[in-house]
Amino acid sequence: MHQNNDLLIELGTEELPPKALKSLSESFTQSIANQLEEARLGYTNIRSFASPRRLAVLVSGVETAQADEVVEKRGPAIAAAFDADGNPTKAAQGWARGMGISVEQADRLKTDKGEWLMYKATVPGKALKELVQSFLEIAVKQLPIPKTMRWGSGEHHFIRPLHRLTVLLGDEVLPAKLFGIVSSNKVTGHRFHHPDDLTVQNANEYQETLRKGWVIADFAERREKIQQAVTELAKRENALPVWDEDLIDEVASLVEYPVALVAGFSEAFLAVPKEALIYTMKDDQRYFPLVDQTGNLLPRFIFITNIESKDPAQVVSGNEKVVRPRLADAQFFFDTDKKTKLADRVSKLDSVLFQKQLGSVGDKARRIEANAGAIAKALNADAAAAARAGLLAKADLVSGMVMEFPEVQGVMGMHYARHDGESEVTAQAIEAHYRPRFAGDALPSSLEGCAVALADKLDTLVGIFGIGQTPKGDRDPFGLRRAAIGMIRILVEKKLPLDLNDLVGIAVKSYAAIISNPAEVNQQVVDFLLGRFRAWYQEQGISVDVIQAVLARRPTVALDFDNRVKAVAEFRSNPQAEALAAANKRVSNILAKAESEIGVVDKALLTEAAEIALYDALNGIRETVSAAATNGDYSAALSALATLREPVDTFFDSVMVNAEDSKVRNNRLALLNALRGEFLKVADISLLQ
Repeated sequence: MHQNNDLLIELGTEELPPKALKSLSESFTQSIANQLEEARLGYTNIRSFASPRRLAVLVSGVETAQADEVVEKRGPAIAAAFDADGNPTKAAQGWARGMGISVEQADRLKTDKGEWLMYKATVPGKALKELVQSFLEIAVKQLPIPKTMRWGSGEHHFIRPLHRLTVLLGDEVLPAKLFGIVSSNKVTGHRFHHPDDLTVQNANEYQETLRKGWVIADFAERREKIQQAVTELAKRENALPVWDEDLIDEVASLVEYPVALVAGFSEAFLAVPKEALIYTMKDDQRYFPLVDQTGNLLPRFIFITNIESKDPAQVVSGNEKVVRPRLADAQFFFDTDKKTKLADRVSKLDSVLFQKQLGSVGDKARRIEANAGAIAKALNADAAAAARAGLLAKADLVSGMVMEFPEVQGVMGMHYARHDGESEVTAQAIEAHYRPRFAGDALPSSLEGCAVALADKLDTLVGIFGIGQTPKGDRDPFGLRRAAIGMIRILVEKKLPLDLNDLVGIAVKSYAAIISNPAEVNQQVVDFLLGRFRAWYQEQGISVDVIQAVLARRPTVALDFDNRVKAVAEFRSNPQAEALAAANKRVSNILAKAESEIGVVDKALLTEAAEIALYDALNGIRETVSAAATNGDYSAALSALATLREPVDTFFDSVMVNAEDSKVRNNRLALLNALRGEFLKVADISLLQ
């Protein structure tokens, strides 16, 4: 009878890279879990712990030894194992030797198919303490480490130097060794509040032991504590924190005992656009900026420190001293940049490379100018404002502010455009042209902003496809997949009735001097965009067969594509759908085998009641389906088509399509072709599973 106990493994290290801590912890825990499973060792629960100076895993109720395993290995058939005199053959002897037995010691396996030699043995299970060393080595090898460090005499290398290895099964220290460090029941406490080691008496006391040493070992608990502290402190300041999930993760990876404090800066800095100040505070300093109820930046921020200071005022003033020169830099760049107009910066873009075959960013800006104007015109928007925004959209890339703080590109363009007296429509479109920057990001709010955003993404897509550098596997250095999904979101969610063929055509035309095969590139880019629809809808949980059914019709107006997908997804749950999909499949197969050209139905040649009934039913819904499909109301079209289920089923039950008489046969094929044609006005539902 095997026992169960708790297993603790902790790697005590120098400070781990904060942006990697979460993924390191997940990988370490997953690896241990996988290895326990492979070793056939059950457990009741597994928990991760991660802080700047440790990666740990606690496995509750783990089996302390493997169960014994009965191994059965079949040998040669009896006919091949013994010769005519009953002596073992070479084959039998070789097999037995491999099993570590003599032929006489082998069992026999009898089945209705014959008889074989058989080796049966009980392999005793190993104790967990014998396996833990290999668990450790494999888990460490599998960690996603971008760059390793060497330390000491340089013989060991790992993500950070290892100082402690703690491996406990209940209260017993298991023998293990990593990078020259031997396992013990000691763990390191907080660097400042508890520099001495702590002794973990039992694996299940790990978390509480560290708590006594001023360490909150659970990442999620630390994260929650930070969020609560920032929220409460902001409330006291009558303010709202500028949240950022990645920032909370990063701060939780930098401290073992979080304490929140509030600090301030000079109000004079508020003359700088808030986005630049927020970026400086968040990305450079890991601070939480504060805004008032209407979103205006306040001259205060919250920061998280790793110590409970006896003199918090000193800590606050230290952080204020650190942030001041960073804010002063932002102010200097802003004041200096305003002295040069955005329009005067465009010529400087001619010396910034976009792509060596496609020219400079200045060339790109002039293409975006022309294309944004053309797209805005197609949307009945302000074409002049959109074209102007297109020309100026990249000009802030050569400003001091954006060179220092690249994340504020676009936003600074908007502020500088306003300062230069450009129209508000143009200024907002400059900021909006990067949108959506990431999944779930807001889209441009104006039609002019949409036009510039589409023009920019199209220019990159068409240019890169034009020189044959399409994305391969995971490689997509120009972010073409993201650009394509961004375009789809703008077209669908903003309900823009634009055709992909026309849009791509506008961008292809602007590359006339570079692209030698325009028609081919146009087709490739449209196909690529249609292919991204599949990825986008799958993420929304729409089944692949629904997307394929629509893709088969190749609708190139994104809004129309969306209407069809939604209608087919809804139709799929209709009780008639399965039978009609099967019937469409059957019709498709029959038509594929037709030898002569299929004409139109001649009513005079319809003789059987079932084919006449189908013909009449089809004619009865034709106008409804056409009108609904023309108006993009594909749900109504499919509802009308669903009424054909009965006449279609009856037709296949009682009508012989391949009649002897060729005229009758061709007429029946024409009827089926007409039926299929009605469904194809929406999608190819023969592809529904």
